[in-house]
Amino acid sequence: MVALRNHSFSINEFYHLYSRGVDKKVVFLDESDRKRFIKLLYFCNGTRRIVYREIKDLPLLSVEKGECIVAVGAYCIMGNHFHLLVKEIQEGGISVFMKKLLTAYSSYFNKKYEREGPLFQSTFRSQHLNSDEYLKYVFSYIHLNPMKFLDSNWRTKAVDVHKAEEFLIGYGNSSYTDYRSDDGREEACILNRLAFPDYFPNGASFSEEITGWLSYPQSP
Repeated sequence: MVALRNHSFSINEFYHLYSRGVDKKVVFLDESDRKRFIKLLYFCNGTRRIVYREIKDLPLLSVEKGECIVAVGAYCIMGNHFHLLVKEIQEGGISVFMKKLLTAYSSYFNKKYEREGPLFQSTFRSQHLNSDEYLKYVFSYIHLNPMKFLDSNWRTKAVDVHKAEEFLIGYGNSSYTDYRSDDGREEACILNRLAFPDYFPNGASFSEEITGWLSYPQSP
């Protein structure tokens, strides 16, 4: 899967990647779908070829996947799309990673639901995060995406911050809780936080950033 875009990927640069289902169809139908995709974020980020059926019940860190080809800084899975924040750490790493990820998940989904044909749009999209301000913003943007499920108009009105934070913690299908608290979640190993600026040295600083976005309505 090759993405057409007006920029190339460069080592040590940061990118927001996202893709949605073909014709905007839902591509994560149940919890097992979401968990499979999250595991693939880890297994596909390596130089070693992984046969999923051989390791599906093993703890993530017990599987030798080889050297990482990208650094993942944040992720979020929605109903018909997903968001990733990544850093290119090997030449061509992003393109290889996305091809492995989307191919592996599409194969799983098509077999499970007895369908054929492309699952995602023909290209994945990307934004080059070429400023410190932009990069920091995308951390919040990705982690706040599930707020659409709680209140589709949350951006333009005051919300109950405590209720919103409880919802985001309970959502589970993003890296939000890995920044919010160090609870030893297995999925935390997907992230390489050291490869990104230390905007949030602890859970309190991350929570403060998210609270700031939740507390002040934005213009429609």
